[in-house]
Amino acid sequence: MMSSSQNSPELVSALKTIVGHAHVMTGDAATYRFTHGFRFGAGRVLAAVQPGSLVELWRVAKACTDDGKIIIMQAANTGLTGGSTPDGNDYDRDIVLISTLRLDRSHLIGEGRQVVCLPGATLYELESKLAAIGREPHSVIGSSCIGASVLGGVSNNSGGALVQRGPAYTEMAIFGQVGEDGQLHLVNHLGIRLGNDPEAMLRKLEDGSFSEADIDWNAGRGHDGQYISHVREIDADSPARFNADPARWHEAAGCAGKLVTFAVRLDTFPAEKNTGVFYIGTNSTDELEDLRRHLLTGFDTLPIAGEYIHRDAFNIAEKYGKDTFAVIRYFGTKVLPKMFAMKSRFDIYAKKLGFLPEHFSDRAMQALSYLLPQQLPQRMLNYRDRFEHHLMLKISADLTGPVQAYLTDFFGKASGEFFECTADEGKRAFLHRFAAAGAAIRYRAVHHQEAEDIVALDIALRRNDREWFETLPQEIEDKLIVKLYYGHFLCHVMHQDYVVKKGYDAMEVEHSMLPGLDARGAKYPAEHNVGHLYQAPQEMLDHYRSLDPCNCMNPGIGKATKRKNWVSESV
Repeated sequence: MMSSSQNSPELVSALKTIVGHAHVMTGDAATYRFTHGFRFGAGRVLAAVQPGSLVELWRVAKACTDDGKIIIMQAANTGLTGGSTPDGNDYDRDIVLISTLRLDRSHLIGEGRQVVCLPGATLYELESKLAAIGREPHSVIGSSCIGASVLGGVSNNSGGALVQRGPAYTEMAIFGQVGEDGQLHLVNHLGIRLGNDPEAMLRKLEDGSFSEADIDWNAGRGHDGQYISHVREIDADSPARFNADPARWHEAAGCAGKLVTFAVRLDTFPAEKNTGVFYIGTNSTDELEDLRRHLLTGFDTLPIAGEYIHRDAFNIAEKYGKDTFAVIRYFGTKVLPKMFAMKSRFDIYAKKLGFLPEHFSDRAMQALSYLLPQQLPQRMLNYRDRFEHHLMLKISADLTGPVQAYLTDFFGKASGEFFECTADEGKRAFLHRFAAAGAAIRYRAVHHQEAEDIVALDIALRRNDREWFETLPQEIEDKLIVKLYYGHFLCHVMHQDYVVKKGYDAMEVEHSMLPGLDARGAKYPAEHNVGHLYQAPQEMLDHYRSLDPCNCMNPGIGKATKRKNWVSESV
């Protein structure tokens, strides 16, 4: 593939006319922060473009499709499977990557009962806006969505920590779709009357100049209301949620970048007040599973969240996620996108200099983190020393008493223990759990001489699976330095990160793990979507093909062909 702006000077010039010269980047250095994934994925692009309005986005997408280019849509670039970056340089057409971060507006409708989010709206900003009226979005900041966009979650059916709500889902969206004729068509299934002219419709949507009378309140579902019952079926021989579940695909929901989504409409939820957090430690996996089953079935309402972390992940996060923990604790997640951008620019500069060591920014940040004071409460540290398995349980105010009584009775007979967190301890416990997701990346960077790469799996276990904690064959164990286990325990969704020893092929190690997961009836990925790491099942590929018959939107996802019109790679 030829990936220089010299190949298509007319298109690059047209894009600059549409969005302004400052918002069209070409060349490897200028596009680096867009073309390299948070954990995985890299490749060259003709240009990275940042539209400043929905009309500009429409014009950019139309210019690219008219010129026969591939489009990759990207928001916060926080995905873990490379689903919003190029995958190598073996595409049969030039790529234009469209970053939507400038399109960050959202509109509350129906007195805040629902929200219309543009493609760059972030979870942090939406949480802040809804907090002012006592409500919250479907998803809150979680293990993989620190700085993430709302649309990224919807397009990948991302799950998250909240037990009652399931994967992000909506049947209401407005999107551009490339048909079999190769032309971009605007489809308005948002349930809001906006007119008929595409550019006028998008201006009206962005401005929020539609009225309540324009809104159809029966247009479709704004979240998966069935999940709250689905997850309680603890004897079902199937997982509660996973990305390849067709029950949660609908146009923009689960599209994985196969559409140009201009906005989605989602439900919001009353914010829980005076919530309680219990911290649980045990050395018995059976005890945690007994707890899980009772918490899902023994009370009238479900817990808000139940997050698991293994002692090894606790330790790695304590050391290698310390600076991330401190930044979020003191400054909030709103600063993280800027920090990631600054780090990316520094990495580009360091590569140009040539004499700085590999992974210099990560190693420097790690060295600075040693100057920070201890971030974790002493009671958590004491439990780390005593217990292998840790569960953080967040519950509503009216459930605090009954759950405390149940835990007191349960651990009167069991080997583990629990304590009720103060408000500060509860916040720090969950933040530590969420900081674990990036800790493996830092570990690899700091120990790059011993570590080859990371295998990152997110696994949906069967709801009736009592043997939830993994035991690997010795021949796989021998290839690993460290294993990190953490996850959304009540949903039986586990995140499993493995740092592979130098000299071993990480992809081969991953492939050797998959038959064992298949034998356990697990589904993967659970919530990060297939990206370029996983083979999508045929039903999912058929779904992608129905959305994008020309294969011009994010081709290659799910290890499918990257070629135009879905032509086989072998042809």
